[in-house]
Amino acid sequence: MSLEPQPLAPALAAAEAAGWTTVRLDLDGVRGKAELMRRCGGALRLPEWVGGGWDALADALRDLSWLPVAVPDTAHASGGRLVAVTSWRGYAGARPEEWETFVEVLEEAVDFWRGQDPGLSVLLAGGADGSEPGGGATAGAPPRTPRLKRRRG
Repeated sequence: MSLEPQPLAPALAAAEAAGWTTVRLDLDGVRGKAELMRRCGGALRLPEWVGGGWDALADALRDLSWLPVAVPDTAHASGGRLVAVTSWRGYAGARPEEWETFVEVLEEAVDFWRGQDPGLSVLLAGGADGSEPGGGATAGAPPRTPRLKRRRG
C-alpha cells in the first residue's frame, strides 16, 4: 500500500470522526481494467455480481446497500461516504481511455448521490506538485474532460 500517513490519513480520520464511512482505493501498480476492477471490488467490498464491467460497477455505485454507513458521533453531523483514490496517476497515464471511463463512472455515482443522505464523495488524492503520497514516480494524467459520453462496455 502506498498510502502515507500524511496528509491524507488525518483528513480521513476527521471524516470518520464526523460520521463518514471512508474507503481507500489504492491503485498503485494497477495497469489494466481487470486489476482496477479487482481493487475496486476489494476496497469497496462490492458484491460478486459486479464482475469486471463498467456498467456493473456504475450500477453497484448507485446501490451501495452493502457499504455500511457510519453513525455520526454528534447530533450536528451528517454522515456520508468518502472514497479516497490514491496512487492513480500511473494507471491514468498507462490507460488514459480506461481512466476516463473510470472517472465517468465515479462522477455519475457522485451525481446520483448528490443531495441524498448519506451521500457519496470521491477524492483523487495526490501531491500538489503532481507527486503521489510516498514519492512514487508518476506518469502524466490525462486532462480532465468535460461531461463524458456514454461508451462503456
